[in-house]
Amino acid sequence: MSNKVTLNIEGMTCQHCVAAVGKALAAVDGVDEVIEVSLQKNSATVRGDAAIPALISAVQQSGYTATVG
Repeated sequence: MSNKVTLNIEGMTCQHCVAAVGKALAAVDGVDEVIEVSLQKNSATVRGDAAIPALISAVQQSGYTATVG
């Protein structure tokens, strides 16, 4: 069974940022789907069995800050 996880993302300022975060999250093992990356909400929602620390690390490696929402 896959889980839905929402992360709070800090540092996104444009659609390029949104795309970068989405691409980073999609590459994490266990992510089945990137449901939404929202510049307006400063958040990203994914579905899958990925470990939370792996999701946060992927966002950080893209240059942004992530916390569990």
